[in-house]
This record gives sequence, C-alpha cells and structure tokens, in this order.
Amino acid sequence: MSQSFQKNNAHYIKVKGILSAKNGMNLYRGCSHGCIYCDSRSTCYRILHDFEDIEIKENAVELLEETLKRRRKKCMIGTGSMTDPYIPLELKIENVKKTLDLIYKYGFGFTLITKSDMILRDLDLLKKINEKTKCVVQVTLTTYDEDLCKKIEPNVSTTKKRFEVLKKLRDAGIPTVVWLCPILPFINDTYENINGILNYCIEAKVYGIICFGIGMTLREGSREYFYQQLDRLFPHMKERYIRTFGNKYEIISPNNRKLMELFHKKCSQHGIINDNKKIFEYLSTFDEKHTFSQLNLF
Repeated sequence: MSQSFQKNNAHYIKVKGILSAKNGMNLYRGCSHGCIYCDSRSTCYRILHDFEDIEIKENAVELLEETLKRRRKKCMIGTGSMTDPYIPLELKIENVKKTLDLIYKYGFGFTLITKSDMILRDLDLLKKINEKTKCVVQVTLTTYDEDLCKKIEPNVSTTKKRFEVLKKLRDAGIPTVVWLCPILPFINDTYENINGILNYCIEAKVYGIICFGIGMTLREGSREYFYQQLDRLFPHMKERYIRTFGNKYEIISPNNRKLMELFHKKCSQHGIINDNKKIFEYLSTFDEKHTFSQLNLF
C-alpha cells in the first residue's frame, strides 16, 4: 500500500487487490455511524487509524473493473461487513454507485449489508441488477424503540427508516435479508423489542432473518469502547456486564431461550427463512435471469 494522506476525517490509500477469496470487498474502512457495540473496532482487524477517520481505497473501482473483465464465470459480489458502504462520505465519493454500475455492466450478482436509507439513492441500479441477475439487500435491525435506537446507533437511519427501506425494496421486487443482531443483554433483549422487529420483517416480506442468538460478542478494542459508551448512556450497566459475563467473548442474554423460541415460531408462521446456513447459501448463489426466454417469442 502507498502512503496515505489525510483530508476532512478521511484518508486515501492505494491497494493491490479489491476482492477477497469469497468475492467480498470493503470499499471503505472505518465508520462514522457510531454504533456503540461495533465489532469492527476490535484490534484483531488491525485498523491502525482512528475508527472515524475513514480509509478510502482510491483505486478500488479501477481494480474491480479489471477483475470483472477477466472473470469468465459470473458470481455474486458483495460488500463486507467491516464498514457500512453507505456512510455519509459515499455521497461525495460515490464508490458504491460506481461499483453498482460495473456489476450491472459485466452481468454479476450483488449483495450488500447496510443500516442506511441512503441506499434508496441507488434503487434504480439495484433494480436493474436484480432484473438481469440477482440482487439481495441485507439490512441490520437491532432496536424497535426509536429513542433507544438513537442512543446505541446514533449517526445512522433509525429502525423505522430502515423499515421503510425494506418496504420500498419489497415493492421494487428486490429480495431482502435482515440481520437481527447484536442484541444487548439488559438493554434491548426484551419480548417487545424482538416482537416489534419481527413484525416489521413480516410486513416487509423479507426473505430471511439471520440471528445467531440473543446476545453479542465482545473482544479487545470493541469491549473498551462499548464499556465507555455504557458508562455514558447507561450508568452502572458496565458493572452489571462485568459481574454477569466477566471477560467472555460470547455474551448470551438470560432471555435467549424464550426469545429464540419467539423468533423461530414467528418466522415459521410467516414463511421467513431462519436457518442461517440456508440464508448464506442463498446470498452466495448466483442466478442469471433469462429475460428473453423461449416463451417470450410466442
């Protein structure tokens, strides 16, 4: 990588490659959403700059086009979960928009995960990709209560706005998957919260919901930031976490069993896929639609 230069809470680097072995990519590194539980702050990811100082891969679009040109076998291309692709900086840089143009041009499938209603800027492009091949939008929902959402996910679209996004994608014929995680013990691990989110998913007719259980993960880097935010937002909650969970990596809610029963029951009743393995297979399976089929000739 070349030396980076800094400008307005962002810095640029050149990279040697853009797609991972599983055809994922992070166009940016770091995030400005401010979610208090963010795992991407963990030191294991080796983000060696302030997390809010966004790293922009200035040659990402060019690298992607070179890669797609050479690929003979089409596949699903996805954005990684390290950074939400629709951070505010995207309005200026437009790397996601340029990427979507390339995905459509070269006939690949696409999936991304976001918490932002900024995705609606690219709705027409997403529809074109889905009409030609396959496009799946993944949206994270954690908190039904809007005021609580603004506290734990302060700089991003609230859950209600994301629900509106899901409905617009539904109406556009674009399949959606919801990530129901993380759920923070003693904060949003309630019947009202999970039931409210599930009702949103049912109304939006999502394809599937990914849920790893009612809880979260904490490790070096993310744990320290999370505890700082607990001290600020929920006095004495940090001490409760330490007392209950110690230094565990997996933090499982005491309400896990009954809330997971609710989750599986409601998903089954409404035909929502809730097997994580099946959903991941669906997300990675390329599907080329043949718009001009034999039947169209008659």
